[in-house]
Amino acid sequence: METNAEVQQQKALVSKNVLAENILKHQVATFIRLKDSPYFGRIDIQDPDEDTPESLYIGTSSFINDQDEFMVYDWRAPISSIYYNGTLGPVKYETPMGEQKTELTKKRQFKIKDGVIQHMFDTNETVGDDILQSVLGEHSDAYMKNIVATIQQEQNTIIRDTKSDLLLVQGVAGSGKTSAILQRIAFLLYHSRTKLSADQIVLFSPNLLFSNYISEVLPSLGERNMRQVTLAEFFAQRLQGMTIETLFDRYESSAKLSPEELRLRQQMEDPEIMSLVKKYADSLRPDDLKFSDLVLGAETIFTASQIRDIYAGLPQALHAGQKLASVRRQLQKMLEKYIRQEARAKWAVDEVSSLTSEEYHDLMGKHEILQDIEDVENYLAQKIVRRKVEPIFDAIYNNFFLDFYAQYQDFLRQNKAEAEQHFAANLEYHRISLSDCAPLLYLRDLLTDLGRNHGIKHLFIDEMQDYTLPQLIYLKYVFPNAKLTLLGDSEQALFNAMQAPRQFLDRLHRYLGGKNPRIIQLKKSYRSTQEITDFMRELLPDGDQIQSFTRHGSLPKIIVSQGHEDGFEALEKELTAKAAASGLVALIAKDQDQAEELYSRLHGSISCPLHLLKRTDRSLPTEGVIILPIYLAKGLEFDDVVAFDISAASYGPDDAGILYTICSRAMHALTLIACGQASPLLKQVDPKRYTIQRSLPAGK
Repeated sequence: METNAEVQQQKALVSKNVLAENILKHQVATFIRLKDSPYFGRIDIQDPDEDTPESLYIGTSSFINDQDEFMVYDWRAPISSIYYNGTLGPVKYETPMGEQKTELTKKRQFKIKDGVIQHMFDTNETVGDDILQSVLGEHSDAYMKNIVATIQQEQNTIIRDTKSDLLLVQGVAGSGKTSAILQRIAFLLYHSRTKLSADQIVLFSPNLLFSNYISEVLPSLGERNMRQVTLAEFFAQRLQGMTIETLFDRYESSAKLSPEELRLRQQMEDPEIMSLVKKYADSLRPDDLKFSDLVLGAETIFTASQIRDIYAGLPQALHAGQKLASVRRQLQKMLEKYIRQEARAKWAVDEVSSLTSEEYHDLMGKHEILQDIEDVENYLAQKIVRRKVEPIFDAIYNNFFLDFYAQYQDFLRQNKAEAEQHFAANLEYHRISLSDCAPLLYLRDLLTDLGRNHGIKHLFIDEMQDYTLPQLIYLKYVFPNAKLTLLGDSEQALFNAMQAPRQFLDRLHRYLGGKNPRIIQLKKSYRSTQEITDFMRELLPDGDQIQSFTRHGSLPKIIVSQGHEDGFEALEKELTAKAAASGLVALIAKDQDQAEELYSRLHGSISCPLHLLKRTDRSLPTEGVIILPIYLAKGLEFDDVVAFDISAASYGPDDAGILYTICSRAMHALTLIACGQASPLLKQVDPKRYTIQRSLPAGK
């Protein structure tokens, strides 16, 4: 007892020391972050009962001196909201004790680099144009940066919202949607420090490249990254052994679908499909379930009829999930009985007698003392049989005795007969389309009462305009306790119909529920120069709603060539000159086929490094020319963007969203090359918005 007490005492001491070490490590990391730029803002406030104003400095983290006095306040602290929302004069701010009032007498902004103040000025605005001009004028980077020093008032509203359980952020390209959402995650982790961890937050991102691009934002604010996953990765984890169609695959195949195939896909992506699945699952009788034999090699361990009889004999009051759980338990008991019987079979006895010394010790495990076991030979035989039937245990545990794919086919046969043939054809090659993933998994989860994660508290979905309502319904079902934050831009919908934000929120609220739905619209674009923003907004029917930020640069350039060969020659000249001048140029293609064609033609003909990005790539090169399809460019930004073959044959009136998305990736320079007759989309842009250059015939 004394020894045990000493051990426990030492354990407690070690635990205390480890905790202290972790706290010190966190403090050191904070000091390192603050060393370069300790603060970026200052507010002077005067409370009603005070005679003189108090100066408060705002930074990326709090800094407290030896007297426990705040020298710098974390940007997420309640009082820091004054810096983002307040104008000089009386202001209010929320605290855990309720709303507080004070008077803002001064707001000062700083830009500090390497411990040296580079800019400092007083303002009455949220963030002055001088700071924004300086930050937005910088070159793009391989990783997204945090925006805590330049958060705008409308972005701050998104970040500090703690009441909405369904928050829809509709923002134009370059409005800072993703940045605001990442700062929102950092704020929520700060606001609910004792109740929320990074492991309880999931972010669905459009692709692996984007996931890596945003990976440094939260660590730069002293927070761990949340879980990140793409939609295809999420479905693939739940449908192991199947090849899942990605959003990238879906985009690439959309242009090749026939009108009949498009109509069928639209039917499968109607939210009512999920209601049909629920109705079907609730109506199933034992004879309707597609049970399967559990087979080991050439031997059938349990037949489908045996399993169906077990299921049918259970109380009718139990729902499907409870019945399948009971079936699992009974099958496991029956398998244990099978092991005991099979252990006396001749093959098992023969294997025991032929064991090597090493195999013997491996099977005996901790029971090396023979007195622990009455019948050693039978014990070893059971171990051998158990190893042999391990796949059956796995099959029972994973409900493989019920063929969910056959069950889903039966559902389609009864409700969407045309879709059943398409699903069956894919299944033969172990493929599942995105349109089938949500209803298939929903049916499986309803029947098993499994697959739900009640521990996730916040679910973020980026580029939500590329998701279907059945997919969103399923994600809400899987994460029932999560508050939803959806962000996107309906104008950048690559293969879903555009919808007005309010109409979309109403549909979301109808199907997803939620007590406090809210929509926040961001209409000002900060990424691109005013000239680029003014150009790209005229590509859209309702582009006049997009507001540009007054950061000036050169006009977009349109190069018109007589044909493809002239266009390629002009492209080579542009890329060579731009790569030499700016270091990195993005050549954005309409699809993967065009990207590969451009790479093939340009490889070896230009002297600068040339990179072809694919959906499996996770990082961006830092120099040369990168070629990528538009889908992989979503969410990213580049100093210099070039697009090829913006002709009438390639970009018709229905491609406005695609061309707008391409143009919106450019921060400082944009060049479009039209081969032959230019796209009609360009003809609707005011000629004052761009410069035009006609290329010479090839070879001249």
